[in-house]
Amino acid sequence: MPYIIADDLPDEPAGLRFRRLLDRPEILQMPGAHLGIAALLAKKQGFPALYMSGAAMSATMGLPDLGMITVDDVAWHIRQVVRASGLPVLVDGDTGYGEALNVMHMVRTFEEAGAGAVHLEDQLLPKKCGHLNDKKLAGVDEMAAKVAAARKARRHLVVIARTDAVASEGMDAAVDRARRYLDAGADAIFPEALTTREMFVEFARRMPGVKLLANMTEFGRTPFFTAAEFQEMGYAMVIWPVSHLRIAARAMEDLYVAIRADGGTQNMVGRMQTRAQLYETIGYHAYEALDQSLIRTIVPEGMPQG
Repeated sequence: MPYIIADDLPDEPAGLRFRRLLDRPEILQMPGAHLGIAALLAKKQGFPALYMSGAAMSATMGLPDLGMITVDDVAWHIRQVVRASGLPVLVDGDTGYGEALNVMHMVRTFEEAGAGAVHLEDQLLPKKCGHLNDKKLAGVDEMAAKVAAARKARRHLVVIARTDAVASEGMDAAVDRARRYLDAGADAIFPEALTTREMFVEFARRMPGVKLLANMTEFGRTPFFTAAEFQEMGYAMVIWPVSHLRIAARAMEDLYVAIRADGGTQNMVGRMQTRAQLYETIGYHAYEALDQSLIRTIVPEGMPQG
């Protein structure tokens, strides 16, 4: 049944639902899903929460991940994902879109759109993906002020502070920053771009009792680890932020190559989700059932032969 207009809309704020997921003993697995269709497909596989990557949203708009998208751009994506799936989402808040007042505006906007959690990073604009070189960091006091502003503005939203300090300032500085951010009101910490198992273990050991987020992105600085391995290392959450976009973009590119080469899509049909499968995913017939003026659609079972 579609969440948009049905009786099974969540009756509890997303932040509280997200926090309850964090209280479970098992690691919270959140695949990237910044579009409604992606959220439905992830939910179908049983994921209880989702992640919304600034890099994925930027790339969908044809833009690099340099802090160019706006609060309203992100809120539009949040609304469609939450409306489609009803799941609590963790949203990439980049650097907060400005200073303390801007952070408060972002928090209110994201929470009103339906987000369950947000993470803020301690980079300066123009920001970069956490796994790239030569990132510029904000001062500790400046970042702590943003965290405090987010904490003050939120109602139920879970606030996660991300630090990119390991690469440029070292482990000790990253741990010190994380402690300052916790003192400022962060609910959890996201140490970005750790490069070895030993680093993940050390960071967790030095943050006893703190909820930690791990980022399992491809083509970055972190080796491949499974969710179970991250849990063993002491992490409460793991995200796969851009994996869905990378798969989809490669598939779209292959499609356009095939159309150009073959003059049509006839050789790609076997790789497509069928009309019936799409309609099942989006709850097409459930929507029809809510409006008795609509005649139930009969879905074609196959392609006619020429």
